[in-house]
Amino acid sequence: MKKLIISKAIQWLALTAVFLIILMSLSRLVFFRVFPPPTSHAGFSLSDVLLMGFRFDARVVAVTCLIIWLPGLIPSLHPFTSRAGKRLAMTLWVLFLLVAGIFYAVDFANFAYLNERLNAGLLNYMADAQTSAQMVWETYPVVKIIIGLLVLCFSGTAFINWLYRSIAIKERIVPKPARITSGVAFFLILTLMIFGRLGQYPLRWSDAFILGNDYASNVALNPFQSFFSSLKFRNSTYDISKVKKAYPVMTEYLGISHPDTTTLNFTRSVAPDSTGREALNVIVVICESFSMYKSSMSGNPLNTTPYFAELCREGVFFDRCFTPSYGTARGVWTTVTGTPDVALTKTSSRNPNAVNQHTIINDFKAHEKFYFIGGSLSWANIRGILTNNIQGLQLYEQDDYEAVKVDVWGISDKNLLLSANKILSRQKKPFVAVIQTADNHRPYTIPEEDKAEFKLAHTPMDSLKRYGFESIDELNAFRYTDYCFRKFMEAARREPYFNNTVFVFVGDHGIGGDAQQLYPAAWSQELSSQHVPLLFYAPALLRPQAYHFNVSQSDVLSTVAGICKIPYTNTTLGRDILSPFIQQNPEVQAAFIYNPDKRRIGVVKGNYFYSCGIDGKLSEQMYSTIDNRAAPGNDSLRRAYSQLTEAWYETARYLLLNNKGK
Repeated sequence: MKKLIISKAIQWLALTAVFLIILMSLSRLVFFRVFPPPTSHAGFSLSDVLLMGFRFDARVVAVTCLIIWLPGLIPSLHPFTSRAGKRLAMTLWVLFLLVAGIFYAVDFANFAYLNERLNAGLLNYMADAQTSAQMVWETYPVVKIIIGLLVLCFSGTAFINWLYRSIAIKERIVPKPARITSGVAFFLILTLMIFGRLGQYPLRWSDAFILGNDYASNVALNPFQSFFSSLKFRNSTYDISKVKKAYPVMTEYLGISHPDTTTLNFTRSVAPDSTGREALNVIVVICESFSMYKSSMSGNPLNTTPYFAELCREGVFFDRCFTPSYGTARGVWTTVTGTPDVALTKTSSRNPNAVNQHTIINDFKAHEKFYFIGGSLSWANIRGILTNNIQGLQLYEQDDYEAVKVDVWGISDKNLLLSANKILSRQKKPFVAVIQTADNHRPYTIPEEDKAEFKLAHTPMDSLKRYGFESIDELNAFRYTDYCFRKFMEAARREPYFNNTVFVFVGDHGIGGDAQQLYPAAWSQELSSQHVPLLFYAPALLRPQAYHFNVSQSDVLSTVAGICKIPYTNTTLGRDILSPFIQQNPEVQAAFIYNPDKRRIGVVKGNYFYSCGIDGKLSEQMYSTIDNRAAPGNDSLRRAYSQLTEAWYETARYLLLNNKGK
């Protein structure tokens, strides 16, 4: 009988590891093929990406091998001498293949939708599992994906079992010294693969970003690494020493007349400069995924929103408005409270400690309060933040309308807006109403009842890609939004309340993508997912005006209160962007940007976008927002942007837990 220097178990695990690493590398090439790099992210080495990806893949496989190998050191669980050991090892491999298949399937779907790798932020949707599951069912070919996963799991298991049988039939022994030596060597190799490098510090997810290209970095990661690296950032709090350090910067930025570092006073009591005006109505429309670069207002040749562009020419329009972050729940939070939602993974609406928030809506004391949504407010616990903080709020959800539900998001936006108009037209008192749309969202449903009047576009795929759209369904959903706004405004013009109402339209967020045909590179790098239109429309009350300085979604309610001449108390980070303080002071014309998935924060101010890693753990970057020239290497300029960025972030973290309703 021949002697071996490597045990059968180690041979089996090593060959299986090679098989899995090859499989994961092939999936990376498939990823590269399915999601080719946009031209704005070209100029990287695919071999460098694959090498970095190999290191991440090897780590995952090494962890799995270690979990399977260690029990086998017990004689009764050895996979080649014990039936129970073989059964345990094969069961663990099957579980790994199944979990890996699910991770990769979800990862591909997530990137197709958000241009982001799988991260722990998706766990937020588990809080609304039924709604999320229905959206997935209506959007993706779930049955085909499940069949594919089962085929993958069966095929992979069969191959691993074949490797096992090929090794098991060999009648060879391993001397004890060789068994010990090979075992120690195998353990050290696995440890090195898990650590990821020879050096003081282990391989980290952020090492992918040394490739100098966001797209390349995303391709290098695998879903296990991106998911578990983001998992530890789920909990958030604040550092009071950093808040106090930031306080002088924020008091100057917010125009606080009575600063107090001890009490951290952020209160501004704002009185109108005139009285006697009839109380105005307010309708705030929070527009789902309303990306500026995809709209007609940006000059997009696909001319997706011609009607809304006409409204913008007739109203007070801000073409450089930014949402602090991505996500509907974060957008609703910021709009209603005036504080950017800088919770790291779970949105603040789900945090019981943050549910009590002051909102300027309550300063409209003579007004009725309404919130309209086509679906359910149970999603993301939005119901809690609204009902807990807005006094006397009247909610309307999908079951409160006569219109039928068309998909997971409830009734169509057209019927939502027309239903809201009908209800508001009956009001005898002034009102503040928020209407949250949803149709510009997967599964991009166009109701059958509207297809006769709303004509579907048939734009070639190359034109879609060139101007920011991933599919014809996405384009038509964006166009349908414009159609719904037209139907709503035409109906509202026929109502008595119209001439006494301020209409506000703001995107809840944008959608990240390649905007290079319309904007400088900074937009494609980061800002396309936060850049949204902001319109204040009241033709009988407001003179048309276009503004081109940077403002934030957090400024909406402060500005509305200023237009309506309402005395109000402001305790957060929103400002009246039509006030002389903002209009005449370029130094405070800025917007905060927060990306929890990349762990980056930043600020758009003047002609530049500055960003850095949270707590300075990732390198700072600075881009021009008006052209593609490099930002100046001015240390004092970068320092000023850095201080404002950190001040925004630390103050927002503090206010999420300390902006209690009075």
